[in-house]
Amino acid sequence: MPLYFLLGTLTDTGQKMLHSNSDLLVEAVGDTHIDGAEILGQYAVLGQYDFVVMAEADNNMAVARLSLELGVRVGLHIETLPAIAIVALAEEERGEREGEAVFAQPPPEEWRLPGQDS
Repeated sequence: MPLYFLLGTLTDTGQKMLHSNSDLLVEAVGDTHIDGAEILGQYAVLGQYDFVVMAEADNNMAVARLSLELGVRVGLHIETLPAIAIVALAEEERGEREGEAVFAQPPPEEWRLPGQDS
């Protein structure tokens, strides 16, 4: 399944919601279930974005629904990026992968959220 990174920035409303409930993002991720999409990990980050969420999804439509749902629940502006394995780009350039879409592999089991199965 393709891997995506969702880069989130809190809105003013999201900041207030998070201030009232510091577990807001964890709860939202646990309560969000979108067919064809699975959240693999979530991180608070410093810099231009406040949060990064790693997700696998069957297709762009599934990750778009996931992005919209998280954005509404948490008060986030989300930029969604599909991840393509660097090695796949090099192999395609050498002609080793003809017409085959290759995406980054999901993170190892120890990086998954507690209670998630592979």
